[in-house]
Amino acid sequence: MKPAPFDYVAPSTIKEACTLLAESGGGATILAGGQTLMPLLALRMSQPFVLIDINKIAEIKGVKRTSEGFAIGAATRQCEILTDAELARHLPVLVKAVSHVGHHQTRNRGTVGGSVSLGEPAAELPATSVALGASIEAHSVRGARRIPASEFYLGPYMNVLEPDELVTAVHFPSWAAGHTTLFREVAQRPGDFALVGIVGALEVNNGAVSRAGLAWMGMGPTPIKARQAEQKLVGQQIANIDADAIAELAIADTAPFDDAHASAEYRRTVGKRIFARLLREAFNVRQAA
Repeated sequence: MKPAPFDYVAPSTIKEACTLLAESGGGATILAGGQTLMPLLALRMSQPFVLIDINKIAEIKGVKRTSEGFAIGAATRQCEILTDAELARHLPVLVKAVSHVGHHQTRNRGTVGGSVSLGEPAAELPATSVALGASIEAHSVRGARRIPASEFYLGPYMNVLEPDELVTAVHFPSWAAGHTTLFREVAQRPGDFALVGIVGALEVNNGAVSRAGLAWMGMGPTPIKARQAEQKLVGQQIANIDADAIAELAIADTAPFDDAHASAEYRRTVGKRIFARLLREAFNVRQAA
């Protein structure tokens, strides 16, 4: 099939893009990498009146170090994350997560902002943003705001953005040097969305966990923060961690579902096992007898 007719515009500034969004009355769609949008257009599952191509907006590209951590422009290609030495040093779990996004070809076109905005429940970037405490910067003609990633998603492919808002950057806070990273996903094939996956980071001081950020992918209608597990881990001495008990708490926050690829019970069982194994591997904690 061919896409339905639409107007095409390519603004060169955030202000111009926001003005176009405001004037469209909700009938515009943003084109960044196009990895999801182009098939939807071809199938006429998306029929915008106006297609706003943001690839000429230089101010929403690149990785910048900030006083808080890192600001990644929304139009930054996913492949650029994999080659950024500063991110590899300071946010290694983000780089690891991006290495599992799709395939080499799709990462060359796909953007950080596009993936985070889409909010695929089983995707790596939305879950990593939630786990690491990121915030999403959005602009409109009314101004700019920052939305915590943990409050950004409402359901599958649904977020809190207004129709006239443009995501311009994703802000990741700093994590202490040498922090522990956690990442594991189970998928049918490399590059597929995760059937179940966990991503996160832990800071340790004086033998105890002092900060925790954990999130599930493929375990509900949105990326899901493992709040109970985070709260239980903080303050725990490494030697006293019960990995299986923490995994039970982590699973308790999820809402897995049955589909053609896996059952909810499979997701709960596998999720608990990979989470407990990650903790044991990270801290060399023995399995309970």
